[in-house]
Parts: sequence; C-alpha cells; structure tokens
Amino acid sequence: MSGLSVGRGLLCLIVAGAAWGTAGAAAALVYRASDLGPVALSFWRCAAGLLLLLAAELPRRRTRAAAAPRGTFRRRPARALATGLGLAVFQTAYFAAVRSTGLAVATVVTLGAGPVLIALGARLTLGERLGRGGTAAVAGALAGLGVLVLGGGGATVRPAGVLLALVSAAGYSVMTLLTRRWGRNGGADAGSTSVGAFAVTSVVLLPFALAEGLVPHTAEPGRLLWLLAYVAAVPTALAYALYFAGAAVVRSATVSVIMLLEPVSAAVLAVALLGEHLTAATLTGTLLLLGSVTGLAVAEAREARRPARGVAGGSAARSPEGPVAGGEAAVRSQRAVR
Repeated sequence: MSGLSVGRGLLCLIVAGAAWGTAGAAAALVYRASDLGPVALSFWRCAAGLLLLLAAELPRRRTRAAAAPRGTFRRRPARALATGLGLAVFQTAYFAAVRSTGLAVATVVTLGAGPVLIALGARLTLGERLGRGGTAAVAGALAGLGVLVLGGGGATVRPAGVLLALVSAAGYSVMTLLTRRWGRNGGADAGSTSVGAFAVTSVVLLPFALAEGLVPHTAEPGRLLWLLAYVAAVPTALAYALYFAGAAVVRSATVSVIMLLEPVSAAVLAVALLGEHLTAATLTGTLLLLGSVTGLAVAEAREARRPARGVAGGSAARSPEGPVAGGEAAVRSQRAVR
C-alpha cells in the first residue's frame, strides 16, 4: 500500500476509526460472557490478529521481496520494535489510567493529548504545519470529545491516572509519527508494519496477561470464541492494517482527528446494542466530532490536489504539508479494550 493516494488513505482511516469503535461493544459482551480481564483480552486480540495478518501477508511476501528497495529488510526489525513498543505503551498505560482515574478522564486525557503531541511532534520532526483551519478543527474535535465522554458527569480526576494517560498518549503519538515518517520516505508497508507491531506487542503483553489470567472461564464457550474472533479480525487485524496504511500518507494531525471517529462509533453502538440512552451530551459531542472530522478530511483532500494543479498551470507546486496527528481513540463502554 506504499502507493496509496491521500483520498484512499482518508477512506482507510475512516473505516479503521469506525471499526475500532466496535471493539468497545464487543469487549463489553466478552466481559459479560466470561471472566477475561482487559489485559488478557488485549493479548488475545493482538496474538490472534497477528495470526490473521500473517495468513494474509504470506502470499504477498515473495512479490514484495523482489520489488523491495535495497536495505528495506535490514530496517524492518527496528521499525517493528519501535512501532510495537509504542503500541504496547499506549495500550498498557491506557489500561492503567482507566483503573486509576476512571474511563472518562483516561479517555479525555489520552485522546485530547494525542492530537496536541502529534501536532507538535510533526511540526518539529516532519515540518508539517497545522494552520488556522486545522487548529480550529482540532479544537472543535477536542471540545466534542470532552462533551461526549464527560457529559454524564461524575468523573474523578487522580494525578497518577492523568500521568498514565499522558504516557499512553505519548506512546500513541510516537507510533503515529514514525509511521508517517516512514511513509514519506517510501519505506512503510501497511502489512509488514502491522505484523511487526503485533508481534512485538504480543510478546510485551504476555507476562501481564499471564499475571491477570490468560485462560477465561465461561459457560458460553461458543459465543466467547465468536466474540474473540470478531475482536481479532475486524477492530484489530483489519483496522490496524488500514490505520497504518492511511497514517503513512495522510498528515498526522488529520489522522488523529479522524481516529476520533472511534468514540463516536462506540457511542452509537452503546445506544443501539447495549441499551444506553441517547443524551444531549452524546448527540452534541458526536456532531462536533463529525463536523471536525469532515472539515479536516475535505481540507486534506483539497491540499493534496494543489501540487498537481500547480504543475498543470506552470506555477510552482505548493507543499501539501499541514496538520499532523495520529492516534487511536479510547473506547466508550463500561470497560475498555485498549
């Protein structure tokens, strides 16, 4: 997917964000059907997702190996290690933040800090500028996130939990910025990046999952297996492959805001499937988030077309650099998958 266009990259990110949002509802059903803990669920999610990605990647490996630039394979272990560690830090620190300060505060701090850290990191390391429109869109998205998650009230803020949430946001930001940098250098392949990241993350999470309890106890083994298969296939293998593909070609701040579709998708499923009520805060936050995502996506696509128009008209092409921020959103459910 190294030759992916910006338009297709945006579509990949939109689908990935919506798919991630279904993980919360699936996790809630897993918790109802068994005694599996969040870290163990995350391990099985990554390990099973890794197997699915390997099965999908093997037929393509020989073709890509012949066409790969010299030195590509020497760089892959380092890239897999860096991406996998970023993903492991993001997930594990987020779990700990939820336990320490609650889901609402952990979600707001992690998802709120992510776009800010990514925008700053992209400006310093990639030269990507946010601009006035991008700043307004990010501000609107963060406001929508706050209303959506904290609208119900009753949140408790604990400093240790906030610190863990910031660590989680930092891990996510590093993962996104590295993916973007490699994509700009023409060396990021979504399949290889996903496989490597999941392999590293599975190894890192295994000891914590063993301590929590790796094998679940359930009275409904068939239902549990179907739920785990869904979590591994759709919001994991499919969503992360699409995320890494899109994040390699779309500016980082745009990535981070688009991925805020995850709590929107989770909120819709919570109302439709889990019996939660549609409140004014849920509706307001959702509309703010969707408006910001739409605005940034349109601006990203328009900016990507400008160089081509500049060349056609005989004038110097403008650089499409701009918003950057990537990230995964937290799950709005009784217990989080991430």
